[in-house]
Amino acid sequence: MGQSSGYNSTSVLQLITIVSCLVVLSCSGSVSAYKNYTVGGSLGWFDALEKPDVNYQKWADSKNFSLGDFLIFNTDNNHSVIQTYNFTTYKFCDYDDALQNDTIEWSATDPSSTAPHPISVAVPLLKEGMNYFFSSDYDGEQCNNGQHFKINVTHGQGLPKSLDPSDDAPAPNSPDYRGDDSAPETIVPANFNHPIEEESDKDEASGSGSVYFNTKFYGLLIFLQIVC
Repeated sequence: MGQSSGYNSTSVLQLITIVSCLVVLSCSGSVSAYKNYTVGGSLGWFDALEKPDVNYQKWADSKNFSLGDFLIFNTDNNHSVIQTYNFTTYKFCDYDDALQNDTIEWSATDPSSTAPHPISVAVPLLKEGMNYFFSSDYDGEQCNNGQHFKINVTHGQGLPKSLDPSDDAPAPNSPDYRGDDSAPETIVPANFNHPIEEESDKDEASGSGSVYFNTKFYGLLIFLQIVC
């Protein structure tokens, strides 16, 4: 009986070690991959007058965004895509008076179009901190009808080389925010429209967004790697 008990204990310990190693490998893969996020999932990028079920802030709150990730806006040429780091610009849904270094118009509307056609706009996340997105045309009507959201972009593993503004420039660090109105300088690389293809969030229901790890969990991972 004693020998059998010892054998079982050893087997259980080995099993736990193997499972722990698999968890380490699985989690490490999740951390290393950049992600492409389809804004609004299957609803796309439209205002509530056109898509009554849109709630972009709720969608954004369920995700974790990092430098190097891409936001994919599936919309049409009747809806614009504006990114800003200026809270006032975002609050008033007003792109017209925005400063050049704090706001980017990734896609403009075409009011003269009688037959809107679908477009897809890829926006890279290049700055840490608060990023604001909205549609600003038609006197802010679309923005005021739900077409807006804000996200907090973390450093993650930093920008990949493909998104670095220059070979010598380091990945941008968090700007010294003095409040929501601060406006860091914006530098957009020439190849901004090429999303990272490593991983996407097509399965919205699976909750497969980026995983956040705290310091204690990192310590546990290092320990488990040593054991493996």
